[in-house]
Amino acid sequence: MKRITDNIYQIGLGHVNVFVIDDDGLTLIGTGPKGSTGKIFNAIQRDGLDPYDIKQIILTHAHPDHAGSAEELKRKLRVPVLAHYHDAQIMKYGIGLRNEMNLTAGLKNWLIYQLIIKNNGIDIEPVDVDEQLNDNDLLPILGGTRVIHTPGHTKGHISLWCERQGVLIAGDLLSNTLGLDLSVINENREEGIHSILKVARLDFSKVVFGHGQPILKYASSIIKQAINYYNYSLI
Repeated sequence: MKRITDNIYQIGLGHVNVFVIDDDGLTLIGTGPKGSTGKIFNAIQRDGLDPYDIKQIILTHAHPDHAGSAEELKRKLRVPVLAHYHDAQIMKYGIGLRNEMNLTAGLKNWLIYQLIIKNNGIDIEPVDVDEQLNDNDLLPILGGTRVIHTPGHTKGHISLWCERQGVLIAGDLLSNTLGLDLSVINENREEGIHSILKVARLDFSKVVFGHGQPILKYASSIIKQAINYYNYSLI
């Protein structure tokens, strides 16, 4: 596991990252694609922690590369799954990917879509979400972790602002694979831009992504600069 802070870790599962928060037990953010349980457990154990200390699973969104192992982990650990209402409504039917998708421009995004996303399917094992999250909910993790509803990538996409740690867990709000960029696909690109504007107003020094490398210094400033690159003003 890559240590982000004393309490937050990143686990790389190939092209996707999941996160572990160590605070009065473990919280798992994201589950990776189907079949990721063993890799997640092994990574946690190698760092001297016990995967059976996971007390809850939070999903930033429904996509199969982030929620594909949610039901398997829920059964194995007997812990609740938390996600936003809008994505909870499709996950219970085993739907991980809505049909409304727009590909972000650029050769890099086209290649990632063709090589990784296109043939991965839209289904997940159906999972019932035990607690539906809403914008501005305050979770009792790390002295208060704020749920930020950041739609665009999916209708129910959320980011998590660990304010006291100065960390934003951005999910797929942006990606940082070969450079900071919009996510490869979005259900609503304009909504996604507004969500980036929303988090850019927050104060955080570090940001981690579902895809790509973390930014460990001056993160909110770097995101503001990225937004300006897309010619959107912070007003």
